[in-house]
Amino acid sequence: MQKVQVITDSDSSLPVEIAAKYGIKLVPITIRFGDETFTTNLDIDDMTLFEKINKVNKLPSTDAPTSGAFAAAFNESFVSGAKEILCICVGTKVSKTYESAVLATREFPGRRIKVIDSQFMSMGEGFLAIAAAESLARGESIDSVGQKIESMIPNLYTFASLTTLKYLAMSGRVAKFVAGFSSLMDIRPLLTIKDGTLQMVDRIRSHDAAMESLVALISKAVSKKKIERAAIYHINNLDDAKILEAKMKEKLQLPLEMEIVPFTPGLSVHAGDGLIGAAFYAV
Repeated sequence: MQKVQVITDSDSSLPVEIAAKYGIKLVPITIRFGDETFTTNLDIDDMTLFEKINKVNKLPSTDAPTSGAFAAAFNESFVSGAKEILCICVGTKVSKTYESAVLATREFPGRRIKVIDSQFMSMGEGFLAIAAAESLARGESIDSVGQKIESMIPNLYTFASLTTLKYLAMSGRVAKFVAGFSSLMDIRPLLTIKDGTLQMVDRIRSHDAAMESLVALISKAVSKKKIERAAIYHINNLDDAKILEAKMKEKLQLPLEMEIVPFTPGLSVHAGDGLIGAAFYAV
C-alpha cells in the first residue's frame, strides 16, 4: 500500500483497469431509476444506462457520492496502510462531489486528507489523478503533488460533439421541437469546458464536418503547445471514437499512449447517447 492514496470519483471516466494500474481508488456516482439504484462500475455502464432510458423514455437522476461513501473510502485506505490521502474531485460547478469529500474529512481528525477541486470532468479530471499517482510513486510529497496538480488545471482542454439533442430534450434543457429539427437537419452541437462548466462553442451540420471541427478546435487550442496527455471518450460510439483518433493522429503530435474510454453514466445521462470527444493536457 502506498503511503499516499489517490482517490477520485467515477466522473473522471477512468476505467477500472486504468485506475487499478496506478493504484487509484474510485468512488462511484449512483444512478436512480425510480426506486432502483445503480452504481457506476458495479452494475451499470453506458450501454445499460441507455437501454433503460430508451425503455422507459425517461431520464434517471444522478447522485454525487455521499460523505459516507467518501468516509468509507478514506477509512479503507487508512486501514490498508495509507498515511495520507489526496482526493481529486469532479468540478464543483457541475457536482456536489467535492463538498461530500470535504465533509468526510471531518471524520478523520488528525489525519492528512487533501481534497482538490479539478474544475473539470471526465478524462481531464482523470489526467490529474494519474499525474498525482505517478508523482507520488516517484516519492514526491503530498504538498508538492497537490501544487503540481492545481497548476495543471489551466492547461486542461476538452471538446465534444453531441450526435442528438433527444436526451437534452428529455431533460427539459432544450425544447422537443428544437431537438427534432436538429436531428432532421443533422445539426451537432460542439461543446467545451470553460470556467468549470460545459458550454457550447458551435453548431455543425453533418457527422464528417463535426469530426473535422473537433480536430480544428483542438489544434487551435494547443497552438504551439505540446500535448503531453490525451484521451478520447465516447458514449456507446466506439466507431466514431476510432475515426476521431485517426484524424487526430493525422493532424496532431500526440503522446504514444492515448486511451479511448467510456464517458461513464454519471456524465453520460446529461449528454446523451453517441457523444464523442477528446480531452488533453498541453503545455
